[in-house]
Amino acid sequence: MTAAVAVLLATGFFFHAVAALGVLRLPDFYTRLHAVGKAETLGVLLTLAAVAAWTGPSLTAVKVGLVAVFLLVANPTSTHAVGRAALRLGMEPWRREPGESS
Repeated sequence: MTAAVAVLLATGFFFHAVAALGVLRLPDFYTRLHAVGKAETLGVLLTLAAVAAWTGPSLTAVKVGLVAVFLLVANPTSTHAVGRAALRLGMEPWRREPGESS
């Protein structure tokens, strides 16, 4: 059981790190928002799965599962709403300049 919890935690922390790296390295608001919306949601869900597995079958695990379901719905929804609001306010997406290499 300890090995499974360690794997879940390590994988969750990896996705947290990917989200943080995406915020630091990506060029504009929308790509940063995408990195956080996807990677951070998965990282949090894996971390919560590790907590639920560590506590075993208990009321705490059920509560952690309910939090995970809420986050699975709320994180992508809020990310979409923030991105849509930025677009409506006129924030332009980043575009590569003609002739610019990747």
